[in-house]
Amino acid sequence: MKIVKSLAAAMLLSTVAVPALAEYPDRPLTLYVAWGAGGGTDAVARVIAVGLEKELGQSVNVVNRTGGSGVVGHTAMADAEPDGYTIGLATTEVNLMHWLGLTDLTYAVYTPLALMNEDPAGVQVSANSEYQTVNDLLQAIQDSPSGTFRATGSGQGSSWHVAIAGMLNAADIDPTKVIWVPSEGAASGLQELMSGGTDIVPSSLVEARGLIDAGRVKSLAYMSSERSKLFPDVPTLAEETGSDWAFGAWRGIVAPAGLPDDVRDRLITALDAVYQSEEYHEFMNAQGFGTSYLGGDEFGTFLQTMDASFGETMKAIGLAE
Repeated sequence: MKIVKSLAAAMLLSTVAVPALAEYPDRPLTLYVAWGAGGGTDAVARVIAVGLEKELGQSVNVVNRTGGSGVVGHTAMADAEPDGYTIGLATTEVNLMHWLGLTDLTYAVYTPLALMNEDPAGVQVSANSEYQTVNDLLQAIQDSPSGTFRATGSGQGSSWHVAIAGMLNAADIDPTKVIWVPSEGAASGLQELMSGGTDIVPSSLVEARGLIDAGRVKSLAYMSSERSKLFPDVPTLAEETGSDWAFGAWRGIVAPAGLPDDVRDRLITALDAVYQSEEYHEFMNAQGFGTSYLGGDEFGTFLQTMDASFGETMKAIGLAE
């Protein structure tokens, strides 16, 4: 009887001594963004963060980690502890940077959670530019010495750089004729356009919306198979030139590789709810952002497919090592 009582007491003590595991998440999350505040990626990150706070019951702090043409921020996303408390809004650069030799990072170093958005590129010039159509611009580039025109809006070899390089290549124009000036994102690139420091910003129409609405910027073409719902008067590149070149920048939530399955599933469920919410679509539609969703493994397949496709394009235009 004494032995039984002793065992019961020991079991009781062990039960008291071992605390119950806290349910994820039990503290705030960090959401890394590889691009500067004020741009399209930052805006999308912040509306997702608000939605996740509602779904997870914890604050989500957006942290901009810029530099290295996206390498700094995307490295921070990959190197974080795979515990679900640090996630990132990855961008198209995940499928571009390693082809340029900027980093060894590929999509394989992440746990894909959800594709949340995709936006085609536009061709923006200053409102007082002499070019009225994209054909006018392309002809001027063709007829001018190399280096006459400058473009910016993202890092070297990143999304908007590939957008304009592919457009030029499709028009049988050497992409190197236009000097690409790296920047932290579309917001700073458009500031350069306003100051006369650059001639072209091939960003999304959403990122240029304020300046277009203000009459300070005009968009000559849209790199998509269909016209933008936000600016239906902007013709597609195919309509203007007959080119089949189309390019869109994607944004999706990732975590470091090795994320536990239960945490992964919790985040995917929360992100799906954010995407399906009325608040998310109201914001995205009001801003003109494209909405596109793929969850978990489907997003992983998308990353793999896009990586191979971008690699082929970048090799064709001489950007891939």
